[in-house]
Amino acid sequence: MATTSKSLVAALLVAAVAVAVLLAAPAEAVCNMSNEQFMSCQPAAAETTDPPAPPSPACCAALGGADLGCLCGYKNSPWMRVYNIDPKRAMELPAKCGLATPANC
Repeated sequence: MATTSKSLVAALLVAAVAVAVLLAAPAEAVCNMSNEQFMSCQPAAAETTDPPAPPSPACCAALGGADLGCLCGYKNSPWMRVYNIDPKRAMELPAKCGLATPANC
């Protein structure tokens, strides 16, 4: 169950940043992640890459500084597909980076 929660946080992270890309100014951050940080995680969650790349050190660092609880609020966002993000792959990123997922996610 903990792995599922971690995966959910990753998906939320991706969705939140996708929304930020479309709606926020380039210098603004969503859930403590900039567009650049979000894009560092995109290859590891890409829907059309098989197999996906492992998360980069930059991606894990970005996730480590992100407000994962905040990102949980974006778990059902339709923007993930717009950015070629596979929700299942995105949800696996925190665990792959050795991060804990908030219990309320």
